Amino acid sequence: MSSSTSSPRAVVLVSGGMDSAVVLALAREQGFDCYALSVAYGQRHSSELEAAARVSQALGAITHKVVVVDLRAIGGSALTADIEVPEQGGAGIPVTYVPARNTIMLSIALGWAEVLGADEIYCGVNAVDYSGYPDCRPAFIEAFERLGNLATKAGVEGHALHVRAPLMRMSKADIVREGVRLNVDFAATVSCYNADIAGRACAHCDACRLRADGFIAAGVSDPTHYV
Repeated sequence: MSSSTSSPRAVVLVSGGMDSAVVLALAREQGFDCYALSVAYGQRHSSELEAAARVSQALGAITHKVVVVDLRAIGGSALTADIEVPEQGGAGIPVTYVPARNTIMLSIALGWAEVLGADEIYCGVNAVDYSGYPDCRPAFIEAFERLGNLATKAGVEGHALHVRAPLMRMSKADIVREGVRLNVDFAATVSCYNADIAGRACAHCDACRLRADGFIAAGVSDPTHYV
């Protein structure tokens, strides 16, 4: 898809899951030329990145870039090390938390945004129906935006950077409804922490539970492909 010379640009973090798909659709609706960014960080399955490519093309991204960062080298998470993915979340921050993941992803997005001359970064973090990750809170997004404006040539020269998390205070049901309004094909997305190579969901992990509950609460048929 070609870029419009008059439309502002935004870098949109696209994981392949339902939340980031809705965010990409929202950014497009708001008139941005969207540059989709995914990070191959050593996650358990490639189906997530394949879903990100499908979503980016279907929702009109100008291009879809995949940057490789090997977080398996440091481990510390059930998603990047040989730690079993739990079927239910327990107390405290779960083992599926990936140390510094959102900080790293937003930093890469920040660099690309500066190269593109984009003043907006969109991400799908959510602080309502989520797994309790510390880097999904409003305070983190606000702090990163301040950092971005301090750390870049663009910020120092007065081109203010904005980090947008439009789903931050929405329930999963609200996100489903918004996706339906925006004609997002949720069947093309992969949210499961333990999906197989074909992207089929396990139906048991925390991500599957939150996703399924969202469709039920929204009164929308769940199109997820389960094992």
